[in-house]
Amino acid sequence: MTIDEACRAVILSRGDAIVVATMGAMGALDRLDVGQPRLSCVPLMGGAAALALGIALAHPNEKVIVLDGDASLLMELGGLVTVAGSRPRNFYHFVIENGVQFAGMSNLPLASSAHDLCTMAAGAGYASCSMYDCVEALTADLPARLSESGPTFTSLHVIPLPPVFKHRVPQRELPDWHFKRMGDEARALTTWLRSRLPATA
Repeated sequence: MTIDEACRAVILSRGDAIVVATMGAMGALDRLDVGQPRLSCVPLMGGAAALALGIALAHPNEKVIVLDGDASLLMELGGLVTVAGSRPRNFYHFVIENGVQFAGMSNLPLASSAHDLCTMAAGAGYASCSMYDCVEALTADLPARLSESGPTFTSLHVIPLPPVFKHRVPQRELPDWHFKRMGDEARALTTWLRSRLPATA
């Protein structure tokens, strides 16, 4: 399956869950025109799970979905233990596994393909772990997966986008707005969360 197919399946099943996305998943959500409640985190590559954990713990009545990347997660593997140890029942961790960094740009290979992120998450103490490489199976199982008590871990094996940048086409600097958006979306998410708090007498 492609990253857009995987992300579309998750978004169509999310209801009003908060989505915290990084790297390739951010681009997929942009192409799918997914709005709030959403938080993008390019400046904190590897930090999607930690950001989502904070939101999940602060707002236990809100479902929080993480759309992570394999290269990003490998930068902050300790986050798996932190999440599992905190036991957030409303936390759903999806990882886009395409085997490269900067998919669709320079497609740098990961240091190794021998790792198994599902096994790592299970060993860290996630409540359940599963893997999908077929969008039909993923779509069929998502309602049940998102009804489970978290934290859950789901590996999504996708075909990497073809690279755009090569030897004769060097990679460009990311535009400033790519970094500014995290602050903008954090403020919008804060407003959305406040609107859902019960009215006080």
